[in-house]
Amino acid sequence: MVRLMSKKELIQLFEDRQVRTVWDAELEKWFVSITDVVAILTDSPNPRKYWSVLKTRLKAEGSQLATNCSQLKMQSSDGKYYKTDAADTEQLFRLIQSIPSPKAEPLKLWLAQIARERLDEMQDPELSIDRALEQYLKQGYSESWINQRLKSIEIRKELTDEWKNCGLKEGQQFAALTDIITKTWAGKTTKEYKVFKGLKKENLRDNMTNTELILNMLAEASTKDISAAVKPEDFQESKKVAAQGGNVAKVALKELESKTGKKVVSQLNAKKVSGIESSKKKKDDE
Repeated sequence: MVRLMSKKELIQLFEDRQVRTVWDAELEKWFVSITDVVAILTDSPNPRKYWSVLKTRLKAEGSQLATNCSQLKMQSSDGKYYKTDAADTEQLFRLIQSIPSPKAEPLKLWLAQIARERLDEMQDPELSIDRALEQYLKQGYSESWINQRLKSIEIRKELTDEWKNCGLKEGQQFAALTDIITKTWAGKTTKEYKVFKGLKKENLRDNMTNTELILNMLAEASTKDISAAVKPEDFQESKKVAAQGGNVAKVALKELESKTGKKVVSQLNAKKVSGIESSKKKKDDE
């Protein structure tokens, strides 16, 4: 959930509604999915079509908003990434004025808040951890799981910092190494793991059980420590290190499974174990 990179994707929550966002570190701006904002303001069953009609109207009126908005790849409900119209906070304020809605003012305040919070976090990184804790508590996760999840964020950051120090590139190389680590200890790539758990756009780590999180942390921490010790010179050597780190967790997994007689990697997830999904469904039904 908390990653430092030039383009950082994050699902934000506005009144329990998901809003896809991308943080641009160079511009120091959030870019927000316009269709997600339209969905909140209008409750339209087809926000994409609503935005298409509105965009045509705005162009006819001479507004530059529709022309100047960015197209960024964001994850859709099918788990795939598509180019999506996105706008910064200032552009969204102008868009909100074009859509009559009782949620306009609360949404403006929320947009201003997330923009301010991100800038605050850049000055004091501990704030991002505090806000992650608050968000997980609101979603109903147990405190023990949250502690593990926040620790996993710290360990992941240490690993990606090590990869950067080795001259590796964010994006494909980081993803490939992560897949090697996960495949080695869990027997599945990240994508296969998500499919196994029935996930689409949800974060995999947010849906791991405590034990899965611990073993994934062990794999990533081991990879970081081995890398720091052997100092791989290129991507190919880093792939070998990733497999070695993943194998440390694999040994622990096999030992645990032999003692308990139960598979560690399962379709269970933290939300089901904590009863979050059932309580949310009950709330929706009401």
